[in-house]
Amino acid sequence: MQSPHKVQLLSTSRGPKFLIYVSGALSMWGDRMWHFAISVFLIELYGRNLLLTAVFGLVVAGSVLLLGALIGDWVDRNPRNKVAHASLFIQNISVTVCSIVLMLVFLYKQRIEQIWDGWLTVVCYTVVIVLADVANLASTALTIAIQRDWIVVITGYNRGHLAGMNATMRRIDQVTNILAPLAVGQVMTLASNVVGCGFILGWNLVSLIVEFFFLSRVYRIVPALSIKPPVEEEEQNPVYEGNTTQAEPLTEGNCDTSLHLKEITNLPLCFRRFRWLVSTCKDGWKAYYRQPVFLAGMGLAFLYTTVLGFDCITTGYAYTQGISGSLLSLLMGVSAITGLMGTVMFTRLRKSYGLVNTGIISSCLHLGCLLLCVCSVFAPGSPMDLSLLVPFINSSSPELGDIVSQRKKHAYPLRGGSNQPLLPDRSSIHWTNNTLLFDNVPSDTVPESYISIILLFLGVITARIGLWSFDLTVTQLLQESICESERGVVNGVQSSMNYLMDLLHFIMVISAPQPQHFGILVIISVLFITTGHTMYFLYAHKAKKKRRHNT
Repeated sequence: MQSPHKVQLLSTSRGPKFLIYVSGALSMWGDRMWHFAISVFLIELYGRNLLLTAVFGLVVAGSVLLLGALIGDWVDRNPRNKVAHASLFIQNISVTVCSIVLMLVFLYKQRIEQIWDGWLTVVCYTVVIVLADVANLASTALTIAIQRDWIVVITGYNRGHLAGMNATMRRIDQVTNILAPLAVGQVMTLASNVVGCGFILGWNLVSLIVEFFFLSRVYRIVPALSIKPPVEEEEQNPVYEGNTTQAEPLTEGNCDTSLHLKEITNLPLCFRRFRWLVSTCKDGWKAYYRQPVFLAGMGLAFLYTTVLGFDCITTGYAYTQGISGSLLSLLMGVSAITGLMGTVMFTRLRKSYGLVNTGIISSCLHLGCLLLCVCSVFAPGSPMDLSLLVPFINSSSPELGDIVSQRKKHAYPLRGGSNQPLLPDRSSIHWTNNTLLFDNVPSDTVPESYISIILLFLGVITARIGLWSFDLTVTQLLQESICESERGVVNGVQSSMNYLMDLLHFIMVISAPQPQHFGILVIISVLFITTGHTMYFLYAHKAKKKRRHNT
């Protein structure tokens, strides 16, 4: 039987839910516009070169990788309203100031290049990248606070309501991922980059006010949000699985520990702070490893090392295979629809088969659809060069050598230099998803067959049903399984893992940049995804075994 407090909370849930949805939609729309625009702005500023975008991507991914645990720890240690307001303010102000700097650079670029022998331009680029990185870190903190903590409390820890809110938030994200870049892109195309910066600036200021008011309203009408267990008490008396650690009195046996602590306090302040930062990161990763859903979280992270998505890598490859920009836009719309189907499937499967089984079904569906992508590598029309997989194939087998030479006929090298990457900018997990920045493409070459590219996109589009259902499954497992006092730091480490695996994808594309290399990237991607789902299967097996043992 539910407590009176929970009954009252659920009876008022429509108000908080609606405010969270509107606030999340405004935040996601602003994020998508900014993520799309900043990549285009950096390329425009650097003479249509991808260098600044690549540097920006590495800075963003590296900062979240290093600071993810610290961000989560900060979320855990502070009141919910202060965390949300501070993250919201820092994110929007950083984007606003960055937009102002970009407007000034676009307006007075020639003058700026003449000051300090061009070093002022470098300073401006540095300021833009740093501010955009700070905005991304604040956005990460806000996402952890709202989507991993607030909605759990708002739903009164009801699993059905939580699944519904997670699915709705993901649907909002899917829709804004398509519409927001199109909106700001139209503004930049019809007007100018300066007007585009001004449009983003105005949006962020208005969004800041509305989101601040809505989140404050949610915090007031949901009393449970103001109750947060203190982290310090749990750290003094940590409880591990199968073992309870009790605080020991200071005796002769642990005087060395007292002396060690005294030595630490005698260190300079900067060294003490650095030591605390390192210790916090280490404790965060340990807490992540201790979670019963550790394997499920790792499985989700492995899914980020892939080229099988609608990012600029895959769209750039499709462009080299004779697919037009208008058709790519249509395919992206279809992929958004299949993503929404995945969120609907998640809610229905969870209700019928349970959360753990939903993850298993979603994994099988995801892997099954990706087999079409593997088939596309060897299908007619594929530019795949088999000699890249077997370097000595010509010397060992003349017959296979003939097959290799036939396959090379389908390879369409870029018209640039031989070491030019296919499209090495993928600044973060969802960044530049709708950006097609590809200058040196063979527009006059057409593959002998479209079977390969059809199989590729058929696999990518249909796989998104299982992908987003699986993503929602692991997200809810993390929400349900992590204790409230560690919710922030564990999700911060999860974000770090996601960015780490995405960095591997980034390195993978740089190492194999040509269209004829793309088949290798597809195979490696499927191997990583299979490994991730295998980790989830192991988690599911342990969870079911533990459940049978308890019953």
